[in-house]
Amino acid sequence: MAVRVSAPARLHFGFCNLSLAHERLYGSLGVALAEPRTVVTAEPADSVVCDHPTAREHAARATSLLDVSGARVSVEDELPRHVGLGSGTQLALAVLAAVARAHDREPRVRERAPALGRGGRSGVGVAGFESGGFVLDAGHPTERFTAEAPDPGGWTVPGVAARHELPDDWRFVLALPDADPGRHGDAEETSMRAAVEDADPGVADAIAGLVVRRVLPAAADGDRGRFGRAVAELGRLNGQWYADEQGGVYRPPAGAVVDSLRASPAVSGAGQSSWGPAVYAVTDATHAAEARLAARDALDDADCDGRVRVVRPDDDGARVESNPNS
Repeated sequence: MAVRVSAPARLHFGFCNLSLAHERLYGSLGVALAEPRTVVTAEPADSVVCDHPTAREHAARATSLLDVSGARVSVEDELPRHVGLGSGTQLALAVLAAVARAHDREPRVRERAPALGRGGRSGVGVAGFESGGFVLDAGHPTERFTAEAPDPGGWTVPGVAARHELPDDWRFVLALPDADPGRHGDAEETSMRAAVEDADPGVADAIAGLVVRRVLPAAADGDRGRFGRAVAELGRLNGQWYADEQGGVYRPPAGAVVDSLRASPAVSGAGQSSWGPAVYAVTDATHAAEARLAARDALDDADCDGRVRVVRPDDDGARVESNPNS
């Protein structure tokens, strides 16, 4: 049976805590996006056949986890890599789900994501794949933090502490500067560990109040203005932890884009997703055209080329289609 899996991108607004002085570490907030998407197809085979190097590695691991013979896997579409949209997690989970469904198996992505090297800090990508929406995950017990990174599979994906579907008319404007990729792989691991070891616990205290008193109520009430301003403040506070690692509260050139974009009356708040360089702002359908122009102007003001999109939030998660070509 041939299967196609389409998985949403995600924005990562930031973490609740990076300080070892508090009992819960990480705890991330983010939202799934309807576009762009990762699209993977798979059908049973006697071995792993795939011309995409990264997807081939995921497929090999997936066939081992599922105890199946193999799969023919194709990547029809994928997210821009390492720009802050969750490309690595969505590709890994889409491959796993496609291979599993092709063999009529349950993918159990939350259980198996760690074996694919995903969900070790943030649970937003896994939760977004499962069911979309705006998500706050529960983080990890701080006592489990180790000086060396654990081997793949040596963790569990953080549970979902809160989830809200966002209003149908909300939009997220994305400005994607043509810049070096964000931190990933070993470089990201090193930078994150350095940030954790030096993190000011006072920043986490400020974020805790922000999340409880502003972010979650705004998401529950569907108040776009309050939500946008609150998640933007969350990102700014997170940037204090990363400043030494990325060259400022926002990494260049994202900082200049954020500064310009947040001045537009068409958006409420602007920030950097994950390690960037992707910049987001919150708007709605009525202001989408104006927000698009503001994002284009922000890239021009930062003297960089790039792409601009205005997209809906995704409240469904990954879509699975059997026998897509029949």
